[in-house]
Amino acid sequence: MRVSRARWLAEELGPPLAGVVGLIAIWAIVAAVTDSAAIPSPSVVWSAFLDGIRDGSLPDAAIKTLIRLAFSFVVAVVSGTALGLALALNGFARRAIRPIVVALQITPFVAWVPLAVIWFGATERAVVFVAIVGSFPSMALATLQAIRQVPPLYERAGRTLGARGWSLYRKVIVPAALPGVMAGLQQAWGFAWKALMAGELIVAAAHAGLGHLLDPRRGASVPTLFAALAVIVVIGVAVDYLLFGQLDRRIRRRRGLLVET
Repeated sequence: MRVSRARWLAEELGPPLAGVVGLIAIWAIVAAVTDSAAIPSPSVVWSAFLDGIRDGSLPDAAIKTLIRLAFSFVVAVVSGTALGLALALNGFARRAIRPIVVALQITPFVAWVPLAVIWFGATERAVVFVAIVGSFPSMALATLQAIRQVPPLYERAGRTLGARGWSLYRKVIVPAALPGVMAGLQQAWGFAWKALMAGELIVAAAHAGLGHLLDPRRGASVPTLFAALAVIVVIGVAVDYLLFGQLDRRIRRRRGLLVET
């Protein structure tokens, strides 16, 4: 059991860690060759990271950002899933509303920041609004697409077995669409994370957030900016890989969509 567990860890974590080590090696070489203050070495950034941990600026910023993210992401997932399901159930609504959702999807996150500040002021609500509007369209479109891609055979089989109306969707259609919905969940998470960073960077009221630490107007040193950026990247990758990635693998494995090597 211990051997298989160690093998699983090596197979799962080995390639990503190798990629990180390679990236750090290239970074160190570039920093040494350029010898520029604009590209600090990994050791200097590590020192800045430790300083941020000691003075509490990085942990406080991360906690503040994760609280905003949790609220905005839940709202985006619930509203996006509900809208996607409604559009899948009603053809007229789908033809009328889907183009609007697509327009929201392709609108850059930062384009919402000025309107958010006008509507809500330079407040927490403005930052959360940017994160929600930046992520819920992808969840709605993914849910709609996943449901529409369920083979008609499943629906006919469900009706043959007596499933009708909401019972058909709850017991047959939605479970069959889960892999596609899960892909939308991962995509919505990425959009929410990026939109939140954009909102925190621009809206001055978002003090103590990770995005705010990237604001050059604060007068922070370049290594401090790199350290904040590294924390943002690590949190994003960790959540995507350890949470959504593993949940996606479990769903696909239960449905026979994952081939174990």
